[in-house]
Amino acid sequence: MKRLAILPALPLLLASLASAQQPASSASTPQQPTPAPEGTVFRSSANLVPLNITVTDGSRQFVKGLTKADFSVFEDGVEQSVQFFEATETPLDLILLIDTSSSMSDKMDVVHEAAIGFLKTMKSSDRGAIVAFADGVDIIQPLTSDRTALEEGVRKTRARGATSLNNALYISLKQFGRGAQHQSDVRRQAIAVLSDGEDTSSLVSFEDVLELARKSGVGIYPIVLQSKYAAGRIATQGQRRYFSESEYSMRTLAQETGAQAFFPMQIFELKGVYGSIAEELSSQYSLAYAPANTRTDGRFRRITVRVDKHPELKLRTRTGYTATLPRSAAPVAYVPER
Repeated sequence: MKRLAILPALPLLLASLASAQQPASSASTPQQPTPAPEGTVFRSSANLVPLNITVTDGSRQFVKGLTKADFSVFEDGVEQSVQFFEATETPLDLILLIDTSSSMSDKMDVVHEAAIGFLKTMKSSDRGAIVAFADGVDIIQPLTSDRTALEEGVRKTRARGATSLNNALYISLKQFGRGAQHQSDVRRQAIAVLSDGEDTSSLVSFEDVLELARKSGVGIYPIVLQSKYAAGRIATQGQRRYFSESEYSMRTLAQETGAQAFFPMQIFELKGVYGSIAEELSSQYSLAYAPANTRTDGRFRRITVRVDKHPELKLRTRTGYTATLPRSAAPVAYVPER
C-alpha cells in the first residue's frame, strides 16, 4: 500500500523537484547542444542490451587485452549473440550526484577538490553532468564535454537542508539514463553518488529506484561517508560492524548495476575513492547483444557473462534487465519555479 501511495506522486515529483533548479541562465537563454567531439562514434540498435563489464584477476587487478571471442553471454541460461564489442574507446557519460544537505557543510571544500579531480580523468569524448541534492534536486550542469562548465558546476554546490537521496537517483536515471536509451550513439553511463547519511526527505522509495536502475543499464557507484560514531565503533570493535538499512540498499544498487559501493570513514579518503572509480571505468569492456527472447513481457531477465578460457577471472556487470517496451523519447518536463 505504501508503494501505491508513492507512485501517483512521481510525475509531480519529476516536474517540481527537477524543475527550474537548473542554471539560472537557462531560463532566458536556450542551452545549445554540446558539439559531439571528433573521433569514433558507435551506433546501436534500440533492441540491443548494453553491458559494461569489469574484469579482475585474483589480486583484484583490472584485466585488459581480452577480445570479443573471450566472452560468452547468457540470458536466463540461453547463450546470446554479441553484436557490439569495444575494449577501451566507448565514450562515457559520468553523472556526479553530490549530497548538499546541511550535514555536509564542513566537508564541501574537500568534496569540490575531489570531484574536480575526478572529472579531470575524463577523456575528450566523454561527457559529465553535475547534480546536487538536499531538500530538492538541482541539475546544476546538464551533460556536457565542457570541462570548465563542469568545474564551475561543482564549485556552485552549497550545503543546506535535508537529504533526498532516492529522489536524486530517480530523477538522474530518468533524465540521463532515459535519454541514452533513445540515442543511436553507444555510450557507457555511470552515476557516482556521494552522501553522508540516511535519506530523510524523499518521496520515492528505494524499490522504485532499483526498478528503474534495472531498466536503465546505468552503473551506480554509491559513496557513503561514515559518521564519526561508526568510525568510533570500528576503532574499538575492529572491522566487525553493523550495516544500516541504507547501506544495505546502496550495496544492492551497486551490485545490481555492476558497480561498487564505497564506505569511507574520513572525507579525506574521497579523492582515493574517486580515483578507484575512474580507474575501473577506464578499464571496462563495452558489450551489447540482441536478446534471442524478443518478448517485452515485463519480466526480469538474468544475465551471466563468462570468460571460459580463464575461469579464475572475476567478472562484474549488471545482473539483468526488465524486458519492457521503450517509452517515448520525450525528455522529462521542466516547470518554471514560482
